[in-house]
Amino acid sequence: MTDGSVHLALCQRLLDTDAKPVSWHPGHAGTRALRASTTAQGEVIVKIHRSPELHAQEIHAYSTWVPGLGKRAPRLLAIADDPPAIVITAVPGLPLSQRQLDPKAEQDAYRQAGQLLKTLHTAGPPRLEPDWTAWLAERAEHWIHLAGERITPSCRAEMRAHMRALRDLAPLSAVPCHLDFMPRNMIYGDDGIIRLIDFEHSRYDLPARDLVRLTTRIWPQRPCLSRSFFQDYGQLDKANREVVEHCAHLDALTTLCSATPDDAKRASKIQ
Repeated sequence: MTDGSVHLALCQRLLDTDAKPVSWHPGHAGTRALRASTTAQGEVIVKIHRSPELHAQEIHAYSTWVPGLGKRAPRLLAIADDPPAIVITAVPGLPLSQRQLDPKAEQDAYRQAGQLLKTLHTAGPPRLEPDWTAWLAERAEHWIHLAGERITPSCRAEMRAHMRALRDLAPLSAVPCHLDFMPRNMIYGDDGIIRLIDFEHSRYDLPARDLVRLTTRIWPQRPCLSRSFFQDYGQLDKANREVVEHCAHLDALTTLCSATPDDAKRASKIQ
């Protein structure tokens, strides 16, 4: 069967024998998902995961933390293990990254995003173990090795200095995190409501890590959106601001290493 027929067959087997394809749902990093129509649930999303780990993480998130977001996130409808897949409700709207909003509406969207993330971060009790600062420092060594000659010796030294500083911040509590908290995963509906999708990377981690990409990629050009976000999320303390600073370097490194060969050719070396 083709990719599309695999997704549709899953939906028909797990949910509705009369399910019909609607469109391909925009994916990210190789994930493909089918939007289908069903009799009982309306439009749904059929998503096949790239790995058992992502499959398990997303199921756990939908089963434990996401229900606390209420109607501002999809609901889990069905699970398959072979292939590893889920069927969830389709939420209305387009990714915030694709919306052209007036300044007031955009600022309100980021205020809602801060509210959503705060709710997710409090969906489970904080944990001090394992030590996530130590784990991240160890993972940084993996990415440094993987990057090889794509990064300079000075970059490696700087990265290790940031990871030592991160470890010095311990102990820091970990909470339920999204870990791909970007406008592409914030769905803006015609009703002006933001809904959060794509929980395959979700796990316990340092909460400030959910803010790294917004801080480095979105807010430098749009500081007003940062102010709107923190209006409901709450201001970061000194330790969490330092986590963002140190992990921004790690994010840049992992982004470089995860790039396709064509992306890597176009990208400049990290200096």
